[in-house]
Amino acid sequence: MFSADYANLASATVINAFIVVLVVLMHREALVRLSALLKIMHSRHNLRLVTAVLGVLIAHTAQVWVFAIAYFFMHHADSWGSLQGNFNGSFLDCVYFSFATFTTVGYGDIEPVGALRFLTGIEGLTGLVLITWSASFLFMKMQRYWEGN
Repeated sequence: MFSADYANLASATVINAFIVVLVVLMHREALVRLSALLKIMHSRHNLRLVTAVLGVLIAHTAQVWVFAIAYFFMHHADSWGSLQGNFNGSFLDCVYFSFATFTTVGYGDIEPVGALRFLTGIEGLTGLVLITWSASFLFMKMQRYWEGN
């Protein structure tokens, strides 16, 4: 029993690390592509900023869905724990839970149990870092493209 717990924790750690690397690379790629797009846009500066904001939101939504896929997979597996509370096991509930965790809102209506708790912690930390990265990116673009008075 004791070694099985360590095996579950080790496999959950590998899954967590893979997901974090994946979403960080996704975010980097999204920001690089957005920067390139903004450079070649021949439109008003305000449209560039709206494009940047929408692009960042789309990137974060894709990252949340990656975590949601992991929650769904881990919840339905036998060894990594489960999500309990106001949760029916559906993929959309996993997406909702992932949005609440990624943004660190954490409503508390769904509770992780078992090794799955580690993914929620790392998602909150990853979401905080990526949202901050996006804020810095948008600030730099606003400095460049904001139309002054």
